[in-house]
Amino acid sequence: MIFLVIFVLTVFIYSLLSRRLETTVITAPILFTLTGIALYRLPPVFSDTELKRQGFLLVAEIGLVMTLFTDAARISLSSLSLSSNRNLPIRLLTSGMLMTIVLGGLGAMWIFPTLSWQEAGILSAILAPTDAGLGMVIVNSPLVPMRIRQALNVEAGLNDGLSVPFLMCFIALALQTNAGAVDVLSGFIGEQIGYGSLIGIGVGASGGWLLSLATRKQWMSESLQQMGLVTIPLLCALASEAAGASMFIAGYVAGFAVQLGFAEAGRHSVEFTETWGQLFNFFVFFLFGLLVARSWSHFAWPHFYYAVFSLTLARILPVGLALLGSGLSRASLLFMGWFGPRGLASIVLGLVYLETQADLPGEGSIKLALMMTVIISIFSHGLSALPGINYYAKRIERLKADAAEFQR
Repeated sequence: MIFLVIFVLTVFIYSLLSRRLETTVITAPILFTLTGIALYRLPPVFSDTELKRQGFLLVAEIGLVMTLFTDAARISLSSLSLSSNRNLPIRLLTSGMLMTIVLGGLGAMWIFPTLSWQEAGILSAILAPTDAGLGMVIVNSPLVPMRIRQALNVEAGLNDGLSVPFLMCFIALALQTNAGAVDVLSGFIGEQIGYGSLIGIGVGASGGWLLSLATRKQWMSESLQQMGLVTIPLLCALASEAAGASMFIAGYVAGFAVQLGFAEAGRHSVEFTETWGQLFNFFVFFLFGLLVARSWSHFAWPHFYYAVFSLTLARILPVGLALLGSGLSRASLLFMGWFGPRGLASIVLGLVYLETQADLPGEGSIKLALMMTVIISIFSHGLSALPGINYYAKRIERLKADAAEFQR
């Protein structure tokens, strides 16, 4: 009970001061993570969270399904145009993401020699997605060119869903016993990705068509359109559980499919993420602080080294290579490379991996490296956002009006 009281009070206090905090370096993830860390000093409270671990995982899984759905639904397919002046998101989500996973895996094998390549891939895939919430200051700042903001926003909105197949593939390969790798991959692709995609298309497209029909016929109250929309990913989760498919793949695909029949999906998804969706984000960061505090004595220098590597070289180098030939200045490449924070998606994907109970030899290293990377990202990206924006704005003042950064 004390645990919930502290969380609710923190939400209330943050809501009271939210506008004032927007002008400071104190972000919501920083505040709720720090509160969770401080709460660890109350042992009985933390014991309650341990007893409800399964409940926490359920909330986290449903929350990630909702996040994947709303992220996909709010991204207009036109923003993924392959035209020369709008292909930055495509570059970041294809070659950029692939290089991030490969480089992150190689770095994990180097820093943690005991990890197998499958375990290194698991860690790299978990840390591949960036967090739109942690980078909200960036994508909302008028000092950052629209093209740069849009690229980072679309990347963060879609790379969490794209990382799920990689993570599940590495887990499947790590769990293979007597079956051959081909059998493991074919079963994984058919059951998890294949069924999940079919469920997402079916539920998303039909749900979007019905929402559109009900809206045109005026059967549906406008105030309940958002509620009707957010039930679609919940239906995906239930159907996937029954079919043995991936609820994450289903929810992600449904976010795109729902737009085929319901053009208002993007607007209502944004409304949800800006209101009730934030409550889920706060809750995850709050409990993440508790978990970090509990594991603090187990952290070692290799976990710190990998966190720094993951947030710098394994992010900045792939971004720079993926954007070669785009015409962007060095300042823009470094800015986009640095502001790839790890947060909500990585936390939940890490929990999902732990709940597979794979009992891999390198599980301890994976867990601690993940936690160290996210906690450093929460503070380093949060504290550097405003100074970084101001510095970047001064650097691009020297650019000509027809520079690549200012193209539409």
